[in-house]
Amino acid sequence: MAQALQFGEVLEAADHLSHEEQYELIGILHRRLAQAARDRLVAEIKESRQEFEEGRCVPATPTDLMREIMK
Repeated sequence: MAQALQFGEVLEAADHLSHEEQYELIGILHRRLAQAARDRLVAEIKESRQEFEEGRCVPATPTDLMREIMK
């Protein structure tokens, strides 16, 4: 694997791109961040469903949840 660039080096490299390329880079980074967020959400949902199927979840009312939060 290639050596990771430092944040400042990435910014410096981006300065050498045309404005159009910079906007495209922004779009690519935005899409990658959105996909990473979706991937994390999918993983959390899978984990939650597994916990539920294994009986590790207990039903709770909103009042129960608020009581637990306020402890």
